[in-house]
Amino acid sequence: MAVRKIIRMGHPTLRRVSRELKVEEIGSDEVHRLVADMIDTLHDYGGIGLAAPQVNELIRLAIIEIPGGQTRYGDIDSLPLTVFVNPHIEVLNTTTAGFWEGCLSVPGLRGFVARPQHVKVTSKNLRGEEQNHELEGFLATVFQHEFDHLDGKLYIDHITDSTKLVFETEYERYVAAEEEA
Repeated sequence: MAVRKIIRMGHPTLRRVSRELKVEEIGSDEVHRLVADMIDTLHDYGGIGLAAPQVNELIRLAIIEIPGGQTRYGDIDSLPLTVFVNPHIEVLNTTTAGFWEGCLSVPGLRGFVARPQHVKVTSKNLRGEEQNHELEGFLATVFQHEFDHLDGKLYIDHITDSTKLVFETEYERYVAAEEEA
């Protein structure tokens, strides 16, 4: 299909709440084309998740694809490319943990964000069928990060200590190196 431009922090669309897709829209050619474009865009930019507002579409739709395996976040489970239509998150346990998050709409920066680590996601797939995922740890963080975009929020809104917002090059040079030591 097509690689779309990912809009960046400062673009007004990223601060607006997305509308839900109507039942009759979910299986439409237009939505399927958008999802195909989002997949191409996600792969081209090298991310693990992308929400429709990031490509300037104000609808409640996101895709997530996690390769899994050993990462800087530990050993994580993989998740094949999955489409989430009108997702809803329920926090199952309020215990939080923090991760250094980055975002395709906030290029070049990383920030330390603490989020609940046990959530349930209810959404629809492109056939309009309900799907449920119960997630813990890093995967719970990924889902909350992506779905925040649907509510006009960015990960930087959750940073409680401004000294924990750094450029990626400094993150790699100082923070990651210190964490590995």
